[in-house]
Amino acid sequence: MSRSDTGIAEAVQVEACPVTEVLDHVAGKWSIGILIAAAHGPIRFTEIERAIKGISRRMLTLNLRRLERDGLLVRTVYPTVPPKVEYELTPMARELYTSLTGLVDWAERHRTAIAEARADYDATESQSTGSLRGTSA
Repeated sequence: MSRSDTGIAEAVQVEACPVTEVLDHVAGKWSIGILIAAAHGPIRFTEIERAIKGISRRMLTLNLRRLERDGLLVRTVYPTVPPKVEYELTPMARELYTSLTGLVDWAERHRTAIAEARADYDATESQSTGSLRGTSA
């Protein structure tokens, strides 16, 4: 491996590794839904569970704990019987929510163009694969 290849690999590792770790947490299948649900003010566990279709109680619990650990959610337990627990975004998570809504807006604006590009790519790919099969026989 050349020196330049090693330098690039090290730079990618140093710069991308922490970013990838954070993005894995906040961009997960369930995390985005939780952050969006909590963006509208304090929300209870069962409200989040109802808002996010398909999430199990266990998966919701694990994701809430991870987001709390990462400093994105604040969990408040009220001393009532039964205990009342609410989740709320931290200021850092509110900033993230702004970025997420920007990404959602971008995806909505470009959804059709992306679908068209995929269809064009797939058509070109199937033609080139078909022509390769035809010449090798």
